[in-house]
Amino acid sequence: MKSTASMGSATTTSQSFALTALIVGGITIGCSPIFVRLSELGPLSTAFWRVALAMLPLMAWSAATSGRSEGEAKPSSLAEVLALMVPGVMLAGDLAAWHISLHMTSVANATLLANMAPIFVTLASWLFFRTRITRVFLAGLTLSLIGVTILQGGLGAVGGGKLAGDAMAVVASVFYAGYLISLGRLRSKFSTLTTMLWTTFSAGLCMLPAALIFETGFFPVTLFGFAMLLGLAWITHASGQGLIIYALAWLPPAFSSLTLLVQPVVAAILAWALLAEPLGAAQALGGVIVLAGIFVARRG
Repeated sequence: MKSTASMGSATTTSQSFALTALIVGGITIGCSPIFVRLSELGPLSTAFWRVALAMLPLMAWSAATSGRSEGEAKPSSLAEVLALMVPGVMLAGDLAAWHISLHMTSVANATLLANMAPIFVTLASWLFFRTRITRVFLAGLTLSLIGVTILQGGLGAVGGGKLAGDAMAVVASVFYAGYLISLGRLRSKFSTLTTMLWTTFSAGLCMLPAALIFETGFFPVTLFGFAMLLGLAWITHASGQGLIIYALAWLPPAFSSLTLLVQPVVAAILAWALLAEPLGAAQALGGVIVLAGIFVARRG
């Protein structure tokens, strides 16, 4: 039998690897605003193709590992199927609300408010699952949210947006919180691949009618436009979300949602490098504060 010490060491190693996967996944997803900004299609159509095209590498992964995954748990009842589809519904709500908010309010408002998901994840984890929240973690959460605010230009930059657009950004953060929490509940039973397949499929089912009803120009017309959709689907969704889903098997949703605040930091750097958007000392300071907050929360 394995000793308690060796089992504890294995768990610590797995958690460290999961933290690395979570950070890399957050960095990867931080690229998504660039792909969305450069997409030729509307926000809903772009969101649909993001998940629809991601099914291709996921199905290839499933086919390649079919002979080695006989022992993996599969949904065996309608209740389990519905449970696996819930994160996809949440993700579809997040993508739709977030993309729409960008067209209804200022970019500063939409970005800041959509990154409030850690607040909702922490509250829900405490209220519904009685997860213990330490003061050190709350200090890290507060520090990271301050950093995000500075990164987006401070409270003085959050103005001029329309109330409806601001509300949509908050709705996006609530949906993303639900996405992370529902994933965390699933990962104790189902593998990363199984979870990704069902989540991505259900998100696509939700996004397709919305894209067809509310937007025109459903297909990209140039190779560049198609490449942006492939990048969004394969790099940010299949790879980035896959790493995040893997990490949620080892890390609590509250800490995971906080760590994912690395996304706006990466997005700001890429926007500066690729889109010539300004990145001053204040934004750099905000990014450092976000990372410091994540470090503090990790110790809690």
